[in-house]
Order: sequence, then C-alpha cells, then structure tokens
Amino acid sequence: MPEVAITIGKRTFEVACQEGEEHFLTTAAKMLDNEASVLVSQMSNLTESRMLLMAGLMLADKTAGMEDKVKLSDQRVADLEAQIYALQNAAPQKVEVPVIPDAVTDTLAEIAARAEAMAAEVEDKAKAG
Repeated sequence: MPEVAITIGKRTFEVACQEGEEHFLTTAAKMLDNEASVLVSQMSNLTESRMLLMAGLMLADKTAGMEDKVKLSDQRVADLEAQIYALQNAAPQKVEVPVIPDAVTDTLAEIAARAEAMAAEVEDKAKAG
C-alpha cells in the first residue's frame, strides 16, 4: 500500500492509499489545502485538528451546495426530456388551409374592375366639370 506525503495548511502528512489511487488522494488533498490555507492566513495559533475540521466543513458546505445544484439540474433535464418525449410522440396536428373558391375570386375581380371603372368615370367628370 503506497504512502503519499500531502501538505495541508503548511503541514505535511503521510497518508496510505490503495495502489493506483495516488492521483485521487493528491487531488483531494489539494482541495483541502486550498481551504486550510485560507484559514491559516486568517487565524494565528490554529491547531492542526481545528484547521482540518474547519477546512473539512468548508469543503462539505461547498459539496452540499453543488449537490443541490446537481439535483436541480437533474430535475430540469428530466423535465426537458419529458417534454421532448411528449413532443416526439404527439399525434401530428392537422392544419387546414382555407381555399378560396374560384367563383369568389372571379366575383372579387369583377367587383374590382367595376370599382376601377367608376373611379375613372368620376375622375373624367371631375376634369370636365
């Protein structure tokens, strides 16, 4: 079982881990050291146990916040997936486009022609009079 020297809050510790897990241990130790370094810079005469406790609590608080965000994100993803599923499985919506009968179109064209003829007649009378 390999032993890894880690530094937390300017203090070095020898920690044993499983073969191949050294990288995970050093990564976790770096996270804990980041929190401990803040505490060491703010407080003098900080005992080792108190420093480790406070740094651990700060990491736990961050972890709890991230877990809440992950839960909200998971719920949002589930909701969106449900919407996608509902849209994919919905029956196609029938859309009816109104068709204007030819008789109506012809009648409207005839009315427009009469209106233009009357407008021309009124203009001619206005010029003459």
